[in-house]
Parts: sequence; C-alpha cells; structure tokens
Amino acid sequence: MTTSTTTQTSTPTAQATPATASATASATASATAGGAEHRHGPRLPWAQLAPDVYKAMIALDAAAKQGLDPTLVKLVKIRASQLNHCAFCIDMHIKDARKAGETEQRIYLLNAWEEATAFYSPKEQAALALTEAITLLTEGFVPDAVYDRAAAHFDATELAHLIALITTINAWNRFGVSTRMAPGRA
Repeated sequence: MTTSTTTQTSTPTAQATPATASATASATASATAGGAEHRHGPRLPWAQLAPDVYKAMIALDAAAKQGLDPTLVKLVKIRASQLNHCAFCIDMHIKDARKAGETEQRIYLLNAWEEATAFYSPKEQAALALTEAITLLTEGFVPDAVYDRAAAHFDATELAHLIALITTINAWNRFGVSTRMAPGRA
C-alpha cells in the first residue's frame, strides 16, 4: 500500500464547562459503545509522523509478495481489507486490481467467494480461506483444515510469503482504520 498524505485541520470548539463536558463524554460513550456514531475524516498523517515505520511497511509489503501471483496478491489484499472495513485499502486495491485486468464480476463476488467458487481457482479459494482465518484471529486459531488446504496449493516458501502478505495487509488496514485514511486518495 502506498498512500498520499493529507494535512489535518482542526475546528475551534467552545470552552466546555464541567456540565457540558460530562454530557459530551456520556453522549460519546453511548454513541461509540454501539459503534454507530463516530467522527469521519482523517485523524492524523501517520506516514508523515512515523516515516521510518511507513518505509519499513513498504519494504515488508514488497518482500511479502515476492514469488506470489500478482492476481492472488490483489484478491488477498481486497478480501482482508473488506473484513477489516478499511475503506481506503478497499478502494485502492480494487483500483489496482482493475488496472491489472481483474474482472468486475470477480471483484464484486469476492465478499461472497465461498458462494461463488466457480469464479475462483482452488488455489485462490485456499488463499482466501487462509486470509479470513488469519484476519479474524479473534474468532479462534487458524484451523488445521484451513492451513492444510493452503499447504496443498502452495509450496513452503510460497506459503510463508502468503502468511507474510496476509499479516502485512492486516497491519496496513489497522493503520488505515485507526487513522481514518480517506478513500479515493490513492
């Protein structure tokens, strides 16, 4: 993932009294507890503020995808980004996939790839299953069956790179989501 950075502007706020601060904190807590309401727009330009981390991520991303089919790389990046709700990465990786010749139908169906297996090779399906298992670690460990399925389609070096790729896109997604990188700027 490469990204352009944006400057963040702040808006002046009225001075809070203890009563308004308490009311605002309560409203914020109840709104975010349900996850329904939050401020949109970029929070901070993390790549500018942590340039060494950004450069390391670029290098990790390049190293992770070595030896993997570029089409497969794009599918994995889109799928992990969908699972992580990273709008910036979804937008960027779909644009990249289109430029590389990926079909609209495969892009549209990726969110339901298990129901649309005719559109993805067995190797792609194994990679997507592994992507979901690694991305959704909070739902449990990576099942042996999912790992074994991937191992049946990838040699050991490819599998190591695939796991690195999935881990890397998940890290990118976490930077994008936590700093609210805006889609449409890649």
